[in-house]
Amino acid sequence: METIVDILSNLGIGEQQALMFVLLLPFFFLLLILNRRMRKRGKPILRSISGYEALGEYTGQATESGRSLHVSMGTGGIGTFVTAESLAGLTVLEHLAAQAAISGLKPIVTVSDPSLLPVAQDVLRNAYAAYGYLDEYDPTCVRFISPDKVAYAAGVNDILEHAEVAGNVMVGNFADEFLLMSEVGARREIGQVGGATSPQILPFVYASVDHLLIGEEIFAAGAYLLKRTSHIASLATQDWLRTGIIIAIIIGVLLSSLS
Repeated sequence: METIVDILSNLGIGEQQALMFVLLLPFFFLLLILNRRMRKRGKPILRSISGYEALGEYTGQATESGRSLHVSMGTGGIGTFVTAESLAGLTVLEHLAAQAAISGLKPIVTVSDPSLLPVAQDVLRNAYAAYGYLDEYDPTCVRFISPDKVAYAAGVNDILEHAEVAGNVMVGNFADEFLLMSEVGARREIGQVGGATSPQILPFVYASVDHLLIGEEIFAAGAYLLKRTSHIASLATQDWLRTGIIIAIIIGVLLSSLS
C-alpha cells in the first residue's frame, strides 16, 4: 500500500487523496464483481423498509382522492457538505415523479437551496417526458421557499395547512425545522415519510412521522425504488466491507490481547 501511495504522491496527488484512492480500490473491484454477478444471476431480495413501501400507498391515496403529494427536499443543496443527503432526496423524487406522470398526479415539491430548484424541475420534467406526458409537466410544481431554515419550514407549514395533501414525504438534510413541519402534518393526520441522517434529528423523525428512513437507509433509495442493479450491488459491497472490517477489528483485539 505504501508503494502505491508513494507513486501517486509523486504524480502530484496529495498523500491523503492517494491513501483514500488506495482504500477505495477494494470497494471498486468488489462492486464490479457483484454488479456483474447480479446481472447474470439476478438480484437478491432486499429486506423490507416501511418508509419506501409507504410511498406507493400515499401516491395511490393522492391519486384516488384527487389530492396532491408534498415532497420536501430538505434544507441542503448541491455542492455542499450535505450533497449526499440532497441527492438521496432527488432519487426519491425521481421515483415519485414517475408515479405522478403515470397517474396524472401533480406533486408539490419544495426546496430551500437555489441549487436544487433546476435539478428538481429537471427530474420532474424527465419523468413526464419518459412516459409521453411532457405537455402535462408544470415547472411550478417545484417551489423555492427560502434559504432560511425557519422561513422554509413556515412556507411548508402553509402548504400542509391549506393545500389538499394526501402525503408528506421529507427526505434530505434537515435540522430542528424538521419537527416544525412534521408536527403540522401529524396534527392534520397527513401520512408522513421522513428520512434524515443527523443523530440529533432522528428522534424528531421517530416521534413525528408514520414511516421513517433511519440514517443510511435514505441512500438505499436507488436500490429499493428504482431497482437499479448498480445500486443493489453497492449495498451488497458495503455489507461485505462491513463484515471484513468487523472481522479485522476482532482479530486485532485478539492479537493485542494475546500479545
